[in-house]
Amino acid sequence: MSRIGKKPVELPSGVEATVSGQTIEVKGPKGTRSFKATDDVTFSVENNAITVTPRGKSKRARQQWGMSRSMVENLVTGVTTGFKKELEINGVGYRATMQGDKVLKLALGYSHDVNFEVPEGVTVTAPKQTEIIVEGIDQQLVGQVAANIREWRAPEPYKGKGIKYKGEYIFRKEGKKK
Repeated sequence: MSRIGKKPVELPSGVEATVSGQTIEVKGPKGTRSFKATDDVTFSVENNAITVTPRGKSKRARQQWGMSRSMVENLVTGVTTGFKKELEINGVGYRATMQGDKVLKLALGYSHDVNFEVPEGVTVTAPKQTEIIVEGIDQQLVGQVAANIREWRAPEPYKGKGIKYKGEYIFRKEGKKK
């Protein structure tokens, strides 16, 4: 039995969910999100909570049970509070600025500045020159955009220069010895 799958997902006030076949749609103050599950699970909305149950006792049904419940919980969290990733930039001359709402300009020690196009559904802000905040209602998209920004200059182990997640520990190496 799935420990995660057994728990119902509570719907906060201002959030409503509708089920049509294998698709569940959640509407909240920040927007609307939907998820289409496999035929191995069923959704039911009752008493301000969403419950996910497996169809049958097959291994695949049990696997999809907990995963589908986690996806539904992420939908509810996304439309109520949203998701946020914070990035820090370390290094002399490394900085980030926003040009309008859709272009993040990164100076990362290359011979040219990097212009990062912000995709639809995500907001990127640079409150300081060494901070980047990625926010949105889709957890996967927020994480992917943050990873794509970090990919331009991942932190190196000798001086720690580069873009890292806030609170991330960078394993440091010692330099060459004579």
